Amino acid sequence: MKTFVLGGGCFWCLDALYQQTKGVTDVVSGYTGGHVSNPDYDDVCNGTTGHAEVVAVTFDEDVIPEDVVLDMFFVSHDPTTLNRQGYDVGTQYRSSMFYTDAEQEEAFRAAIERNQPNWKHPIVTEVTRLPRFYRAEEYHQNFYAKHPEQGYCQVIINPKLAKARKYYSPWLAA
Repeated sequence: MKTFVLGGGCFWCLDALYQQTKGVTDVVSGYTGGHVSNPDYDDVCNGTTGHAEVVAVTFDEDVIPEDVVLDMFFVSHDPTTLNRQGYDVGTQYRSSMFYTDAEQEEAFRAAIERNQPNWKHPIVTEVTRLPRFYRAEEYHQNFYAKHPEQGYCQVIINPKLAKARKYYSPWLAA
């Protein structure tokens, strides 16, 4: 098993994608990359903690290759916008990858290089060592599955899932 900590805007979007991905055994929404201990959602949303909304994605490499997990990340958000994903604006929504060792850092940088030709503008995804990871509040965990009728899910997450399904349907649950 391997775990990647990835930020691509609101953590609900990545959570929704990876919860439906074959070989993914766990997805935990959380916060990392900042300077405030034990932040909560309100703290992070105020934009002064330095934390990004992220997901910790644990997957079985015998079922899904790490390159597919990372390439799905790049198709599920716009990695060329600094501190913004659609209407979500602020450093907490930055495109980010947090590595735990040199092997992960290399895999993340290779994924950026591999995915750059798919984007007109330069990828600005931050690649940094993972500091402490803070689990988000329980109501953020598996949000999409619990609230598929919610407006944000319908307007923001569903189109992202449709795009991911277009390219990665063999890896997504029906």
